[in-house]
Amino acid sequence: MPSLVTPVIPAGRLARTAQPELPVDADLRLRPWAPGDAAAVVAAYADPDIERWHARRVKDEAEAAGLIDFWRGTWVEESGASWAISPVEGGGVFGRIALREISLHEGRAEVAYWTVPSARGRRVASRALDAVVAWAFDEIGFHRLRLLHSMSNEASCRVAVASGFEAEGVERSAVLHQDGWHDMHLHAKINTRIP
Repeated sequence: MPSLVTPVIPAGRLARTAQPELPVDADLRLRPWAPGDAAAVVAAYADPDIERWHARRVKDEAEAAGLIDFWRGTWVEESGASWAISPVEGGGVFGRIALREISLHEGRAEVAYWTVPSARGRRVASRALDAVVAWAFDEIGFHRLRLLHSMSNEASCRVAVASGFEAEGVERSAVLHQDGWHDMHLHAKINTRIP
């Protein structure tokens, strides 16, 4: 059945190029995940907060390598885009930021992120989020980005608010965590620069 509206973002807009590295500021950059990041992914998912809010555990580097391959594959499939949050100088991983559930036709995606304990308290997540939003809106032409977090995750809410994501409501009993069903706070940001 033909659509009566033109896609917001044409198919192939992501996949026809390599996933870019995105500058954040003088200290941070967002880079595509690499196979050599497997140990950092294992360490990150061993953190109790990341495990709690993302309901995942990565048991070893082989499993982490598979996860990295999956993240890299979403770019080619145009279903997601995932970056390692890294220092500009030197190596290491401070966190992950991603667009997931991408719909190019409707010009929307969901934002997800985490940071390792040593990166917390320095606005790493909100700085990375600002860079992803600028790229998604200005370079690619997304219309709407949404962000969901557990109502119990106050730190994630602070990141959303700091980056200008407006609260839109609560999805009741929406995500199953290890301790049961969580109500999810919905935030969104609209690209007002395009019609």
